[in-house]
Amino acid sequence: MTQKKQAIQPNHFVVIMAGGTGTRFWPYSRKSRPKQFLDILGTGKSLLRITYERFIPVCNPENIFIVTNQEYADLVEEIIPEIATEQILLEPVKKNTAPCIALASYKIRKKNPDAIITVTPADHMIFQEDKFFKALSVARDGATDQGKLITIGIRPSRPETGYGYIQYIPGKEVLKKVKTFTEKPEAGLAQKFLESGEFVWNAGIFIWHVNAIIDALNHCLPEIGEVFEEIQNEFYTDGEEKAIFNAYSQTKNISIDYGVMEKAPNVYVVLGSFSWSDLGSWNTLHELSEQDTEKNVVKANAILYDTEGCYVQAPMDKLLVVKGLKNYLITENEKVILICPKDDEKAFKDFTIDVKKQKGDEYL
Repeated sequence: MTQKKQAIQPNHFVVIMAGGTGTRFWPYSRKSRPKQFLDILGTGKSLLRITYERFIPVCNPENIFIVTNQEYADLVEEIIPEIATEQILLEPVKKNTAPCIALASYKIRKKNPDAIITVTPADHMIFQEDKFFKALSVARDGATDQGKLITIGIRPSRPETGYGYIQYIPGKEVLKKVKTFTEKPEAGLAQKFLESGEFVWNAGIFIWHVNAIIDALNHCLPEIGEVFEEIQNEFYTDGEEKAIFNAYSQTKNISIDYGVMEKAPNVYVVLGSFSWSDLGSWNTLHELSEQDTEKNVVKANAILYDTEGCYVQAPMDKLLVVKGLKNYLITENEKVILICPKDDEKAFKDFTIDVKKQKGDEYL
């Protein structure tokens, strides 16, 4: 059955958050070109390009804004050359998602005070877009009520410990009232969440009326709301860049989840049944990639012996021989060779911290 195409509404906006450093994909993801700017899945398109194109059928291109760090401005323009400069919001420093969303929300409100905004990460994959658009449509309709903050939750298929969870109050309503948020639970608790039927994975996708999120920022994070209120008249003027710099010098580093969503009383979730991945780690990429009979992903000129569940990536001009490893990452990228258990996500952050301390920025 053909999916009915949604009408594109002039009040619909999309904000793509693309300022992360992709630490958990080091050494493939580098400081100079993080994972959202890479063709992680071998499709010929970067994750940012895929995300941008995902929303073209349901949003006017001029209403799609990208927030990133100022050092990645050229990368955004390279990957999405058709986007206008005013649609690229440059953060002078990395301050997590709350300031990022505040910046985009205040600028969009000046352009359209009736905006319904969808906020999405640049590095997530959605494989059943018709089902995603259906959930998005429900959320957008709900967001016309300016008193609701809405997120999309993914029905869990396994007791995943790498995702956050949202507990909702069961009922017949399509917008479920959110009860609790839980970050990356232990395996036993994740299993209980799955069995209860009242939890969904937190996809990090938000939908709200621009006034709803600004009201929430002013209530839950008044110090952030105040600094962006002060600079709102500078948007779309020659003073915008300086104003943003001054605002960021006064804001703290805090996520929208912790700063707003976990505190606000008016949070709702739409249950999504589409296939989704946050592509947050080598382990996740391994799960999504084509595997051989031993569950290895091999993107290298390699011979493997007694090796199972590994991700092997290296230049094709070298022969790589591997024996006796299970669930390991073996990769070579730009002067760095890394061999380690692929599911130890915390280790990758430790690696980059130690490399910076001991070797400087050359290998980051």
